[in-house]
Amino acid sequence: MGVGKSTIGKSLSKKLNMKFFDTDSMIENEEKMTVKNIFEKKGEPYFRKIEKKTILKILNSTNSVIALGGGAFINTDIRNEILKSCVSFWMFMGVKNLIKRLSDTSKRPLLDGQNLEDSLNILHEKRGKIYETANFKVDCNNREKSEITNEIIKLYEKN
Repeated sequence: MGVGKSTIGKSLSKKLNMKFFDTDSMIENEEKMTVKNIFEKKGEPYFRKIEKKTILKILNSTNSVIALGGGAFINTDIRNEILKSCVSFWMFMGVKNLIKRLSDTSKRPLLDGQNLEDSLNILHEKRGKIYETANFKVDCNNREKSEITNEIIKLYEKN
């Protein structure tokens, strides 16, 4: 969350001449409300159900870059399909750097604006071991978009 998946994903898709899918944006367009509003009005289980359906449908798209929402890879079905048929990248950023990026938590349903550092530490603790199963870990701390994009392209092309 907040590491730059959508921004880097767009950059990658342009450089690699591939289609780009941002799953959170797709869900927001389909539901005609923000992710935060979906969480508030319909609940996280509803969002996760829509998220799973959306992602499993687009994973079959060839030549595409897909930016998943921060919690999507936690779902076993999604993760297994990705690990079986895609190249995956965990874009890692430390909590201190994320705090700087996420000071406006109003659109982030799983973050508590009063206890941002605690919220991020809890999410990192819950998700970190699962994220580590991605094919590659890319350190995004204090790096420019172009550096991150170029590193991912090199890793992708080697694979």
